[in-house]
Amino acid sequence: MITAGQVRAARALLGIDQKTLAALAGVSVPTIQRMEASDGTVRGVVDTLTKVVAALEAAGIELIGDNARSETGGRGVRLKSQPSD
Repeated sequence: MITAGQVRAARALLGIDQKTLAALAGVSVPTIQRMEASDGTVRGVVDTLTKVVAALEAAGIELIGDNARSETGGRGVRLKSQPSD
């Protein structure tokens, strides 16, 4: 659904801190900290993940999944696939 890197990158693009994101999503700061400290895909209560995603989207972030296209345009950041060793 969403990765820790996406959450950190989204906050950076918005120029907000963890406390602000927590307030926008209606979750606790430790919840955001745990999400951002995750390795890869964020796991947790679906309702909490949905709140964070909705807050980011309402703030203007478009989350782009693997091999997905951005239909709305605008600036953004995407991590390229890493070559296999």
